[in-house]
Amino acid sequence: MSATLVLVRHGETAWNAEGRLQGQTDIPLNDLGREQAHVAGQELGSGSWDVLVSSSLERAVETAELIGQNLGLALTEKLDGLQERSYGQAEGEVVRDLPRERIDQLLQSAEPEDAVATRGLAVLHELIQRHEGRNIIAVAHGTLIRLALDTIGGGPKRPIMRNGEIVHVDVHKLREHFREAVH
Repeated sequence: MSATLVLVRHGETAWNAEGRLQGQTDIPLNDLGREQAHVAGQELGSGSWDVLVSSSLERAVETAELIGQNLGLALTEKLDGLQERSYGQAEGEVVRDLPRERIDQLLQSAEPEDAVATRGLAVLHELIQRHEGRNIIAVAHGTLIRLALDTIGGGPKRPIMRNGEIVHVDVHKLREHFREAVH
Protein backbone atom coordinates (compact mmCIF):
# COMPACT_ATOMS: atom_id res chain seq x y z
CA MET A 1 0.00 0.00 0.00
CA SER A 2 1.43 3.34 -1.02
CA ALA A 3 1.22 6.71 0.69
CA THR A 4 -0.24 9.83 -0.87
CA LEU A 5 1.87 12.95 -0.36
CA VAL A 6 0.91 16.53 -1.09
CA LEU A 7 3.06 19.58 -0.51
CA VAL A 8 1.61 22.99 0.23
CA ARG A 9 3.55 26.23 0.02
CA HIS A 10 2.85 28.42 3.05
CA GLY A 11 0.57 31.43 2.72
CA GLU A 12 1.80 34.93 1.96
CA THR A 13 3.82 37.04 4.39
CA ALA A 14 4.59 40.76 4.36
CA TRP A 15 8.03 39.92 2.95
CA ASN A 16 6.48 37.90 0.09
CA ALA A 17 4.28 40.89 -0.72
CA GLU A 18 7.35 43.18 -0.72
CA GLY A 19 9.44 40.84 -2.91
CA ARG A 20 11.97 40.14 -0.13
CA LEU A 21 13.99 36.95 0.25
CA GLN A 22 12.80 35.29 3.47
CA GLY A 23 14.80 32.12 3.63
CA GLN A 24 14.97 30.95 7.22
CA THR A 25 14.05 34.33 8.70
CA ASP A 26 10.89 33.60 10.70
CA ILE A 27 8.19 35.87 9.26
CA PRO A 28 4.48 35.35 10.14
CA LEU A 29 1.61 35.14 7.67
CA ASN A 30 -0.26 38.28 6.70
CA ASP A 31 -4.06 38.38 6.31
CA LEU A 32 -3.91 37.28 2.66
CA GLY A 33 -1.65 34.39 3.70
CA ARG A 34 -4.20 33.25 6.27
CA GLU A 35 -6.91 33.36 3.61
CA GLN A 36 -4.70 31.34 1.24
CA ALA A 37 -4.22 28.73 3.98
CA HIS A 38 -8.00 28.47 4.48
CA VAL A 39 -8.50 28.06 0.72
CA ALA A 40 -5.85 25.32 0.62
CA GLY A 41 -7.64 23.57 3.48
CA GLN A 42 -10.91 23.76 1.58
CA GLU A 43 -9.28 22.38 -1.57
CA LEU A 44 -7.81 19.50 0.43
CA GLY A 45 -11.15 18.85 2.13
CA SER A 46 -12.24 16.44 -0.56
CA GLY A 47 -9.45 14.02 0.40
CA SER A 48 -8.95 11.68 3.31
CA TRP A 49 -5.85 12.77 5.26
CA ASP A 50 -4.01 11.00 8.07
CA VAL A 51 -0.87 13.07 8.74
CA LEU A 52 -0.20 16.82 8.77
CA VAL A 53 3.37 18.09 9.14
CA SER A 54 5.12 21.36 8.44
CA SER A 55 8.41 23.15 8.37
CA SER A 56 9.29 24.51 11.81
CA LEU A 57 9.15 28.12 10.55
CA GLU A 58 6.15 30.12 11.82
CA ARG A 59 4.62 30.86 8.41
CA ALA A 60 4.48 27.15 7.56
CA VAL A 61 3.26 26.14 11.03
CA GLU A 62 0.42 28.68 10.93
CA THR A 63 -0.53 27.59 7.40
CA ALA A 64 -0.61 23.95 8.51
CA GLU A 65 -2.68 24.75 11.59
CA LEU A 66 -5.23 26.66 9.48
CA ILE A 67 -5.40 23.79 6.97
CA GLY A 68 -5.81 21.37 9.87
CA GLN A 69 -8.73 23.40 11.25
CA ASN A 70 -10.53 22.95 7.92
CA LEU A 71 -9.80 19.22 7.89
CA GLY A 72 -10.23 18.39 11.58
CA LEU A 73 -6.60 17.25 11.59
CA ALA A 74 -3.94 18.22 14.14
CA LEU A 75 -0.42 19.25 13.17
CA THR A 76 1.67 16.25 14.22
CA GLU A 77 5.24 17.40 13.56
CA LYS A 78 7.33 20.51 12.89
CA LEU A 79 10.35 19.44 10.83
CA ASP A 80 13.51 21.55 10.55
CA GLY A 81 14.45 19.67 7.38
CA LEU A 82 11.48 21.24 5.56
CA GLN A 83 12.69 24.78 6.25
CA GLU A 84 13.27 27.11 3.33
CA ARG A 85 16.64 27.55 1.70
CA SER A 86 18.95 29.72 3.77
CA TYR A 87 19.74 32.81 1.74
CA GLY A 88 22.53 33.87 4.10
CA GLN A 89 23.31 37.58 4.00
CA ALA A 90 20.68 38.10 1.27
CA GLU A 91 17.75 37.40 3.62
CA GLY A 92 15.57 40.48 3.82
CA GLU A 93 16.82 41.90 0.51
CA VAL A 94 14.21 43.05 -2.00
CA VAL A 95 14.88 41.09 -5.19
CA ARG A 96 11.72 41.80 -7.17
CA ASP A 97 12.71 43.51 -10.44
CA LEU A 98 16.46 43.08 -9.87
CA PRO A 99 18.52 41.88 -12.84
CA ARG A 100 19.51 38.20 -12.68
CA GLU A 101 23.22 39.01 -12.30
CA ARG A 102 22.53 41.12 -9.19
CA ILE A 103 20.39 38.36 -7.69
CA ASP A 104 23.18 35.85 -8.37
CA GLN A 105 25.63 38.13 -6.52
CA LEU A 106 23.28 38.32 -3.54
CA LEU A 107 22.92 34.53 -3.48
CA GLN A 108 26.64 33.81 -3.17
CA SER A 109 26.22 33.23 0.58
CA ALA A 110 23.06 31.12 0.16
CA GLU A 111 22.70 27.41 0.90
CA PRO A 112 23.56 25.50 -2.31
CA GLU A 113 20.50 24.42 -4.30
CA ASP A 114 21.55 20.76 -4.40
CA ALA A 115 21.88 20.74 -0.60
CA VAL A 116 18.35 22.16 -0.27
CA ALA A 117 16.94 19.52 -2.61
CA THR A 118 18.79 16.71 -0.83
CA ARG A 119 17.62 17.89 2.59
CA GLY A 120 14.00 18.23 1.47
CA LEU A 121 13.89 14.90 -0.36
CA ALA A 122 15.41 13.08 2.62
CA VAL A 123 12.66 14.36 4.91
CA LEU A 124 9.91 13.54 2.41
CA HIS A 125 11.28 10.04 1.83
CA GLU A 126 11.50 9.45 5.56
CA LEU A 127 7.88 10.62 5.95
CA ILE A 128 6.50 8.20 3.36
CA GLN A 129 8.57 5.37 4.84
CA ARG A 130 7.40 6.09 8.40
CA HIS A 131 3.76 6.62 7.38
CA GLU A 132 3.48 3.82 4.82
CA GLY A 133 0.02 3.68 3.29
CA ARG A 134 -1.11 6.92 4.93
CA ASN A 135 -2.13 10.17 3.27
CA ILE A 136 0.24 13.00 4.18
CA ILE A 137 0.09 16.78 3.88
CA ALA A 138 3.42 18.59 4.31
CA VAL A 139 3.51 22.40 4.46
CA ALA A 140 6.83 23.83 3.38
CA HIS A 141 8.41 26.57 1.27
CA GLY A 142 8.49 27.42 -2.41
CA THR A 143 12.18 27.02 -3.18
CA LEU A 144 12.54 23.80 -1.17
CA ILE A 145 9.49 22.29 -2.86
CA ARG A 146 10.55 23.39 -6.35
CA LEU A 147 14.14 22.13 -6.00
CA ALA A 148 13.05 18.80 -4.50
CA LEU A 149 10.45 18.15 -7.20
CA ASP A 150 12.81 19.27 -9.98
CA THR A 151 15.34 16.73 -8.72
CA ILE A 152 12.96 13.77 -8.97
CA GLY A 153 10.91 15.11 -11.88
CA GLY A 154 13.25 14.57 -14.79
CA GLY A 155 11.27 17.06 -16.86
CA PRO A 156 11.24 20.81 -17.32
CA LYS A 157 11.94 22.91 -14.24
CA ARG A 158 8.91 23.93 -12.19
CA PRO A 159 7.94 27.59 -12.15
CA ILE A 160 7.90 29.57 -8.91
CA MET A 161 5.01 28.37 -6.75
CA ARG A 162 2.19 30.61 -5.63
CA ASN A 163 1.61 31.04 -1.91
CA GLY A 164 -0.92 28.43 -0.79
CA GLU A 165 -0.33 26.29 -3.90
CA ILE A 166 -0.82 22.54 -3.54
CA VAL A 167 1.24 20.00 -5.48
CA HIS A 168 0.92 16.23 -5.51
CA VAL A 169 4.18 14.32 -5.23
CA ASP A 170 4.76 11.28 -7.37
CA VAL A 171 5.64 8.94 -4.51
CA HIS A 172 6.87 6.30 -6.97
CA LYS A 173 9.42 8.77 -8.41
CA LEU A 174 10.49 9.77 -4.89
CA ARG A 175 11.07 6.12 -3.92
CA GLU A 176 12.86 5.47 -7.24
CA HIS A 177 15.17 8.44 -6.63
CA PHE A 178 16.30 6.89 -3.34
CA ARG A 179 16.67 3.38 -4.83
CA GLU A 180 18.94 4.82 -7.54
CA ALA A 181 20.93 6.83 -4.99
CA VAL A 182 21.66 3.63 -3.05
CA HIS A 183 22.97 1.76 -6.12
